[in-house]
Amino acid sequence: MDKIMNFLEEKVMPVAGRLAAQRHLTALRDAMVLTIPFIIIGSVFLILANFPIQAYLDWMAAHPTVKTTLLYPYNATFNLVALIATFAVAYRLAQSYNVDALATGATALAAYFTVTPFTGFVTGVNPETKANIIVNAMNQDYFTSKGLFVGLIIGIVTTEICRRVIHKNIVIKMPDGVPPTVARSFVALIPGFIAIFVVYLMRVGIEALNRAHFNLFGILDFSNITSIHDIVKVLLQKPLTEVGTSLIGTCVVMILISLLWAVGLHGSSIVGSVMVPIWLQLTSENALATAAGQVPPHIVTEEFRTIIQIGGSGGTFGLVLAMLFLSKSKQMKQLGKLAIGPGLFNINEPILFGLPIVLNPVMLIPFFIVPVIQTLITYFAFDLGLVHMLTGVVPPWTLPPIIQGYLLTGSISGAILQLVMIVVTGLIYYPFFKIMDNKNYKEEKEAETPSNTKKAIVG
Repeated sequence: MDKIMNFLEEKVMPVAGRLAAQRHLTALRDAMVLTIPFIIIGSVFLILANFPIQAYLDWMAAHPTVKTTLLYPYNATFNLVALIATFAVAYRLAQSYNVDALATGATALAAYFTVTPFTGFVTGVNPETKANIIVNAMNQDYFTSKGLFVGLIIGIVTTEICRRVIHKNIVIKMPDGVPPTVARSFVALIPGFIAIFVVYLMRVGIEALNRAHFNLFGILDFSNITSIHDIVKVLLQKPLTEVGTSLIGTCVVMILISLLWAVGLHGSSIVGSVMVPIWLQLTSENALATAAGQVPPHIVTEEFRTIIQIGGSGGTFGLVLAMLFLSKSKQMKQLGKLAIGPGLFNINEPILFGLPIVLNPVMLIPFFIVPVIQTLITYFAFDLGLVHMLTGVVPPWTLPPIIQGYLLTGSISGAILQLVMIVVTGLIYYPFFKIMDNKNYKEEKEAETPSNTKKAIVG
């Protein structure tokens, strides 16, 4: 056990610390955090349009206009996450470089629109020429989580170009008497132009390769690729989705989250900066299926992590209940009383650092085991049809368990699933918790015994 702890402290902690402080990962994390309020707002209206009561659903089916209007805010929030994240990642990364964050974020949005192709739509027939009237417009799918990967990449690339140009002092400088706001806008002119021109050349190059039916070593067949969205899908998005959302891949992701928490780093944020874009795309597809009255197609999504992390990372709510009701030591029981409130809202820092679990060789064993068991139970419960599929609704992560399970699945089966997992995880944590509880109880009893005082008096 000492060897394991030494490995965590000497090998894992330094690497994890550098990852946590890496500016690009930090910007990605912050960008995804910014999308959460809009996803939750959209989820509220998605719930209202598909509230899981049959009489309500029948009424909605009889009044389709009501459902359509309820989905307006959903389309204006949930389905714009790619644009929000593009601006946010550029804004945060520019802040870390001490360059104009607002101008860089706006430039990133312009660059994203530059690389995103138009789609032609037939809107009618010209009565004189009898020819189709075609209007070019951007497909809204590129604004949803389907465009999230490209948006994040463009945001980072744009920021890197802008900050390098600014740091080389290739900017327009205005006289001292010009107002600061006007001066800043001119400073951003040349960096913004260069950044947009670079992504413009990127788009033009891809379209030229598409017309030439160029094939890159059998990896990229440009006859089927028309934009950077297609390239990212082939090279990055699809492989990461297949690996990261498989049963084994999901177990590995959950272990990585626990591993980072084991050394005191926010595992969910660090791993989430890579995985959340993948999960959110699948969440969006589930939400679209739900809105259309279809069965959601995906098991592992952003809500999958939510439904299994009851009490926070490591599924510690069962442990909190054991501490509250089954402790013999005063210390454990008191910590259970302090942790039950936060734990009910999926905040487990009091347990992670107060018990502690972090760098605790006893409690780290179940802390690694529990997420894997939770993943297996939940995955097979969905796969076997025992629990209704996740609907794409993303309620606040602080929503208490049981209620959370019901809203995530739109079924009482989701609530039962969370109840079962609380019991199972509590049983897994119990023997390890009792080791600490018995030790603390023994120390408390020894502290209450006045034998040491009597010996001192006799001496």
